[in-house]
Amino acid sequence: MSILWTIIVGFVAGVVAKFLTPGSNEPAGFVLTTILGIVGAFVASYLGQALGWYAPGEGAGIIGAIVGAVIVLMVWAFLSKRGNTV
Repeated sequence: MSILWTIIVGFVAGVVAKFLTPGSNEPAGFVLTTILGIVGAFVASYLGQALGWYAPGEGAGIIGAIVGAVIVLMVWAFLSKRGNTV
């Protein structure tokens, strides 16, 4: 059940992050949006545990997942812009 919950939270976080982050270099589609949110949730959990905000083994909530997804989306945009300039 926790995997299903992570996918649901990840999808919601990915959709919200896409609306918050401007630019056209964002991934499109249900699967990529979900992956973006899930990766964002893992990024937020890792950073939160490293900074002492979350206990070991505790995951980020929806707000943390959104922040993590925005960070992942900004990195995606930076790397895609960098790859397009030849």
